[in-house]
Amino acid sequence: MNAIIVSTLLGVIMMFVSWLTSSPKIQRNIGLAGMLLLILANLAHLKGWWVIDIDTKGMLAFNPIGLFANLTLFILTFIYVWINGEEIDKIGNHTADFYAIFFFILCGVSILTSFNNLLMLFIGIEILSIPLYILTGADKKNLLSNEASLKYFLMGSFSTGILLLGIAFIYGATGSFHLAIPIINPKTQMVKENFLMSAGLILLFVSMNFKVSAAPFHFWTPDVYDGAPTVFTSFMATIVKAAGFIAFIKVFEIQRLALGYSWSIILSFVIVATLLIGNITAVFQRSVKRMLAYSSIAQAGFMLFALYGNSIFNTEALLLYIVAYSLATIGLFAVLVKMKDYSFESFNGLAKKHPVLALLTTIFLCSLAGIPLTAGFFAKFYMLNALFTANAGTWLLIVAILFAAVSIYYYFKLIQVMYFTAGEPAINEVNKKYELKLMVVAIIIVLLGLFPSLLFNYLYF
Repeated sequence: MNAIIVSTLLGVIMMFVSWLTSSPKIQRNIGLAGMLLLILANLAHLKGWWVIDIDTKGMLAFNPIGLFANLTLFILTFIYVWINGEEIDKIGNHTADFYAIFFFILCGVSILTSFNNLLMLFIGIEILSIPLYILTGADKKNLLSNEASLKYFLMGSFSTGILLLGIAFIYGATGSFHLAIPIINPKTQMVKENFLMSAGLILLFVSMNFKVSAAPFHFWTPDVYDGAPTVFTSFMATIVKAAGFIAFIKVFEIQRLALGYSWSIILSFVIVATLLIGNITAVFQRSVKRMLAYSSIAQAGFMLFALYGNSIFNTEALLLYIVAYSLATIGLFAVLVKMKDYSFESFNGLAKKHPVLALLTTIFLCSLAGIPLTAGFFAKFYMLNALFTANAGTWLLIVAILFAAVSIYYYFKLIQVMYFTAGEPAINEVNKKYELKLMVVAIIIVLLGLFPSLLFNYLYF
């Protein structure tokens, strides 16, 4: 409850900060201070030092995994703002308003990691989604940004309708909005079939797939990510996507039993389609930004492996993947935001003019590709291990490895351009301070690649 209340209050406070000062730098520093306060409030709840205790009538259930997920996403948000703060200042005239939106989104994140009721799931998704429509269209002078915002709003509204219909079906089947454990027949060891319940869960599955941009409900992602201001695309592709996956696993870690054998068939189809569309389409992209958009779809395919089985290992594998993927993606978009255009040609000869920046970009790309000595390697390994221990099928394991190999091609294509293609990079001025910030992110990625248990040894336990 600490995180929900503190993030809401901070969002309201940031709405009035612009009245106190017109300096974007001061507004940014106040926003960063607020995020540190939010991190401390959540840590206090996790450790039991100070807890705001409010009776939610069972609609919210706070547990160590959810609070740890909050802490992880809050820290990632702080890193994102710390690196991209100056670029955020350049969009629009009121920097404080963007930070207010960030805090409201983090309030939605806090609800999605702790909901115990389908109505709270709906409220959390809406609190998360509505501010995103504003961020997507924040660059008002850019027609692509306006188009992306409208498209995101219309598609998001449609998926919300599907979500509500699914919730209505589940309520009709159970008479409750609470996520009850399915009743298993002791004679057959199978869940009693209920058409309304199954239909409701499938509709929830469709809606949640839309939120995390999994195929075949991914069609909005490339245009929205491409049209949104690059600095906000980074936020949408990391923290927002991660919150969606945490909510996804909370809904289906138990409710998947109600779908019986059909669950593995449906999930396998979505995973293979997501990996296929995301990776194959990314190969043919001529824009780095659109390549990263399709890459995020492919990464969603790997994160869906956490929905197989029901163990603490699956959840930890998902959290490690979220951290590894988010850090690398935030770093890559921080480089991309400095480019004058998003074509592969704009990176020509980057290693010669900016060797440090090229090296950092290489580390980020290697992590996304799952190359050893980076966090992405163990993230993929943990996910594949979770898939293996859940007995999901060797064939799916082989498919995942093959598509991971395909992803290496388009990630290394950018590395080849930076190091082995002559030319002048189309890049704006990058100061040493900016490179040092990216270096911190790269060091964290390498440390987690060497010692992945650090994430849980020092934060969770």
